[in-house]
Amino acid sequence: MTEAFSPDPFRLFAVIVAAGRGSRFGGPIPKQYARLKGSAVLRTTAQSFLSYSRQVSVIVVIHPDDRALYDQAIEGLALLPPVHGGATRQDSVRLGLEALDAAPQDIVMIHDAARPLLDHAIIDRAIAALQASDAALVAIPVRDTIKRGEAGVVIATVDREHLWRAQTPQTFRYGRIMSAHHAALGLDLTDDAAVAEQAGMTVELVMGSEDNFKITTADDLARANRLVGTGYEFRTGQGFDVHQLVKGDHVWINGIRIPHSAKLLGHSDADVGLHALTDALLGAIGAGDIGNHFPPTDERWRGADSSKFLAHAGELIAEKGGTITHCDVTIICERPKIGPHRAAMVTRIAEILKINPVRVSVKATTTEELGFTGRKEGIAAQAVATVRLPALD
Repeated sequence: MTEAFSPDPFRLFAVIVAAGRGSRFGGPIPKQYARLKGSAVLRTTAQSFLSYSRQVSVIVVIHPDDRALYDQAIEGLALLPPVHGGATRQDSVRLGLEALDAAPQDIVMIHDAARPLLDHAIIDRAIAALQASDAALVAIPVRDTIKRGEAGVVIATVDREHLWRAQTPQTFRYGRIMSAHHAALGLDLTDDAAVAEQAGMTVELVMGSEDNFKITTADDLARANRLVGTGYEFRTGQGFDVHQLVKGDHVWINGIRIPHSAKLLGHSDADVGLHALTDALLGAIGAGDIGNHFPPTDERWRGADSSKFLAHAGELIAEKGGTITHCDVTIICERPKIGPHRAAMVTRIAEILKINPVRVSVKATTTEELGFTGRKEGIAAQAVATVRLPALD
């Protein structure tokens, strides 16, 4: 199978932490075994990994008293044998990691059993982040105003600009996180990202989803049942862009710098491919166009790398709980030839959007020397993108 995110071979593992008692949830059984549209929450969580585009070996860390509930919940699923948890979540994760037959370069995703609505696009982004970082923390930026209070009285307003709400899966190379956990023995750390931070690892923030919430109360379970019942809908957006060719020595197309006898004229780097795709993605979620978000009258965007525009569109989709299922870009020009750069363009677009490259297509065509592209006066691009979103009805 093609390695989508790294040139070195690796296997994927998921450690699902299900050893907690869930005292805030209430009810006769722990929340991970409660029913979510007819199945246990844990089963839905495990299936999120088992249905991923690459094989994921899944191990569940359980409470010793829950074996019967576990067996019933995962009946028929091909999971690794479960392992008993420890006194704390940190202990439970370490025991789960130690039970894996994994190599140091393999990737392990540590996930809460009570987050059953995990989207594959989140997994894509988390794995992709390991190309440049030691660890990936799925998180959501704080949008609400945050207050600090004492004795029921507000005493301060907290600056939320750099605050994020941590989610899971938290993703690592196996060797690094295993060593970090052994080094953290005896400490009381709240999550695996904190274990990684303690070990001096670089932890990259990866956009999560509001739907990837943790079931903590009965109201949370009701919300999850509503979302599962609602299902998803698919939307398609299209984009088109043109830039004039002027005197220069290179062009930017689909995030790749190509030596050329001219350059494209624009307020930013004039990348027609990324501009068209950005508009297609924004259109799919009804978020206007690139000019609404990055006005050409704003000096901040003079000469800007268009990857920032595309990444912004991807983040907006993720915040809505959406997934980019496919995007297709067609470049229209006589020169330069796109074919030699097609693979690099696919890879670059996938990196920017933090999706699997199999979800990206790049094509090229000419106008048989007709029109402005035929006269080599400019380059055009058109794009179509399909996005999966939680259904509105």
